[in-house]
Amino acid sequence: MIEQPSVLKIVSRYIRRCLLFLSFATAAAGLQAQNDLLEPFSDRPLEEPVTHPDWFKLSFLDLYDDIEEAVAAGKEGIIVYFGQEHCPYCKAHLQNNWENPEIVKYTRDNFDVIAVDVKGARNITAIDGKVYQEKSFAIRHQTDFTPSLLFYNAQKEVVLKLQGYHPPYQFRAALEYVNDQHYANEPFGDYLSRAELAESYGKDRLNAHPAFASQPYVLDRSSMSAARPLAVFFEQPRCHACDVLHAGPLDTDRITARLKQMDVVQLDMQSDTRLITPDGRRLTARQWADELDLYYSPTVIFFDENGNEILRINSVVWVYRLNNVLDYILTDAYKRHDTYQAWQQFKVRKKSGMD
Repeated sequence: MIEQPSVLKIVSRYIRRCLLFLSFATAAAGLQAQNDLLEPFSDRPLEEPVTHPDWFKLSFLDLYDDIEEAVAAGKEGIIVYFGQEHCPYCKAHLQNNWENPEIVKYTRDNFDVIAVDVKGARNITAIDGKVYQEKSFAIRHQTDFTPSLLFYNAQKEVVLKLQGYHPPYQFRAALEYVNDQHYANEPFGDYLSRAELAESYGKDRLNAHPAFASQPYVLDRSSMSAARPLAVFFEQPRCHACDVLHAGPLDTDRITARLKQMDVVQLDMQSDTRLITPDGRRLTARQWADELDLYYSPTVIFFDENGNEILRINSVVWVYRLNNVLDYILTDAYKRHDTYQAWQQFKVRKKSGMD
């Protein structure tokens, strides 16, 4: 149960909310700066390991105690940061978000940050008292893509999960969303949409692609199994990140050829386009996107032959990661490994001769 805030805290949150909306509007004037943060980078594993900021908490990895200590220090809770040493997306997050003085100050004022290595072997005591190795804890929370972040509030609840790299205005919105407890009233997607309105720019129509099927969108797999997996691209017009995805990874012959090995559709997630979902229901694209609690555009969701969700990509993605995801789907690895992260760890063990 969420504790009722004091009048002072309500006023403080109102002021911060007004400032946040002003920052969204101001950000719209700085579109080139945001564009720079979505410039393509090589997402192949780094040669040099990333290093964490020295202000990350030196934790004994007992999350219950960590939250108690954060709250005692006047903070909202903790952020568990899942990363790995040679992750280019982690490097992008650390450089563009946690080297930004304003974001660093806001983070440190309101949260303790605890780093977890998704391939590590240190013991972590979860909120329920169970002990896991870092890599097992990462799999438990389905941190398929690094960096992943779990936001815990003062009541020791996970109130938000982010996977992958998000540019600064989205990450700052996530911090505000949790610190001001907006999760008690609305999904993160609704909250973030106000930022997206300020930031929206790009083509006025959806991007075409040769792998995309045309209407009608009859995606039902509930009564009869399909022959191939399904990928659904949730996009929208005036979405710069969508334009970047199409001009980058989706513009390569290898990715296109692999997408053509599955059923692929593109939906405008804000539209009233009618469809039949993989589980056989008649909805509009907007209704389905809301039900799936989508907050990032573009989001790609993969479904198996029976209409069960396998995996979703809801953050910035480049060629190397997308190709690995398609490997996971097209080789049926998802049938042998419950999560993408478990499959990645299996490959590491196999390469080192441990499996």
